[in-house]
Amino acid sequence: MNRGTLFLKVVVFLLAIPIIGMCIFLLPWIAREVSDSQFANYFYPVLIGMYASTVPYLIGLFQAYRLLSYIDQNRAFSQSSIGALKTIKFCASTISVFYLVCLPFFYLIGEKDDAPGVILMGFILIFAPMVVAVFAAVLQKLLQQAITIKTENDLTV
Repeated sequence: MNRGTLFLKVVVFLLAIPIIGMCIFLLPWIAREVSDSQFANYFYPVLIGMYASTVPYLIGLFQAYRLLSYIDQNRAFSQSSIGALKTIKFCASTISVFYLVCLPFFYLIGEKDDAPGVILMGFILIFAPMVVAVFAAVLQKLLQQAITIKTENDLTV
């Protein structure tokens, strides 16, 4: 196993741990704390969006792990790598859509508490996964072109 991909695989695993911990410990605690406050009606849809976005996040991390495995197996330039990038792009876009749906509730929480930072946080949660989706789309196109060039060169020789 390549040392570079081993480090990246460990990083992918470490990226999953805080999100799983947040879903198990932090979000239920926040839900209990908010349940008696004035924000309860606005926060529950955001909480549902956070839980729902966990699934595509973990699927995207698994696909990143598979992509690193393909690199270890010298199959980086294959259709399976393109499929993994396509899934990562779809997962990142799905996360953005979940938070885009939750954005009006961020606005209502920000208006009720008079905290514009809450609205800004909602926008950051939308645009960060979109950056990942655009990056995955660019890598997917480049990889597709590289595979096409490699196939043409193999047929020429």
